[in-house]
Amino acid sequence: MKPDVLDVIIVGAGHAGLTMSYFLSKHQLRHLVFEQGNIGDSWMLQRWDSFRLNSCNQFNSLPGFTFFQDPEAFCSAPEFVFYLQAYASKFKLPVKAYCPVLKIERDAASHLFTITTSGQATNNVYQSRQVVIASGGQNKPLIPPFTNKIDHSIIQLHTSQYRNAALLPPGAVLVVGSAQSGTQIADDLLQWGKPVFLATCKVGRIPRRYRNKDIFEWLFPLGLYDVKHDDISDPQVFRMKPPQVSGVGLRGCTSSLQSLARKGAVILGTATDASADVIFLLPNASEHVQFADAYSQRIKTQIEDYIAANNIAASPQEEDSYDLPDEGSTCASGITALNLQDNNISAIIWTTGFTGNFDYIQLPAFSDDGSPKHHNGCADIEGFYFVGLPWLRRRKSGIIWGTTEDTAFICEQILNFKKTQ
Repeated sequence: MKPDVLDVIIVGAGHAGLTMSYFLSKHQLRHLVFEQGNIGDSWMLQRWDSFRLNSCNQFNSLPGFTFFQDPEAFCSAPEFVFYLQAYASKFKLPVKAYCPVLKIERDAASHLFTITTSGQATNNVYQSRQVVIASGGQNKPLIPPFTNKIDHSIIQLHTSQYRNAALLPPGAVLVVGSAQSGTQIADDLLQWGKPVFLATCKVGRIPRRYRNKDIFEWLFPLGLYDVKHDDISDPQVFRMKPPQVSGVGLRGCTSSLQSLARKGAVILGTATDASADVIFLLPNASEHVQFADAYSQRIKTQIEDYIAANNIAASPQEEDSYDLPDEGSTCASGITALNLQDNNISAIIWTTGFTGNFDYIQLPAFSDDGSPKHHNGCADIEGFYFVGLPWLRRRKSGIIWGTTEDTAFICEQILNFKKTQ
């Protein structure tokens, strides 16, 4: 055994990478965690000022260190970053910050992984028997190709670039995308007094609280987030966006298209193309309102069935005006062409999501579409793993609460592989 060869190298020091390091440290495996910036940088640099996590604090703890704030409150990005950094410090995790990985290769003869990182004066090269990729699948902005047709006088930002309305020019704002980020940014703009147009997509919503509990206090026991990747037969399920909900406010709040409309937002259909001063839309906003309403009702029905089946003495449901269905989809506009100049729209915010950036991995670990190729986080390449990806093993894999189970599983695979060396 070469003494300078590490047991494991982890790429990424977010919640998944730190949790992975925690388990490896407990088993005294020699490893390093490479982070291209500082711990938690993506939370700090890609979130707007009013952002709050969508899960309350009781569901955001990493193993061995309970989140130290009000369990029912929703923390800001800086607060969560402080927790991540405190976690790394508490367990003395071997994180090398500001150390971006440039390249990962594998030697055909020794089967060792070679990891090249960027240094101040020269690049550094490390060798490891196993590698865990925890850099996330949501770190490269996705923006539709037709954005380059729009007049350059219109300010265009991705979700990751928006901070607050004060930094935008005078005039109205078009928000494209109505999943969690889109509805939350639209609400933030409305709070600032900005006129808002919201181009929607098909996404469900859930009430923030139900029967005096946070919604996740019902959904987790129901087992909805324990559904296994291998038990899903319809690939469309994996592409569904997380339901609309918000952590803004004392105990968070329900996020719905009709509530945004009551605050002044114009609810539009899906944006499909553009010219210099026109955004072209599908007339499907009403379908999106109906879909979100039906999704919320279906979730509440499942909770009621769970309460009845388990004879739970649940509190009465408090009134939630944001969760009231829009029976006739009256908040939806059917226009198919939005003129930017006529509506005084000076800025567009593309809340159209992210994809993973794995260009540094020079291994056959990806499908034809560029997505990681793995089963339950284990790649086809021996000793190579992924953590922190949506639907890695279960539905909950994509949220902080689901990371512990996934990383514990991968740790077992790492230990089993080490025994064969």
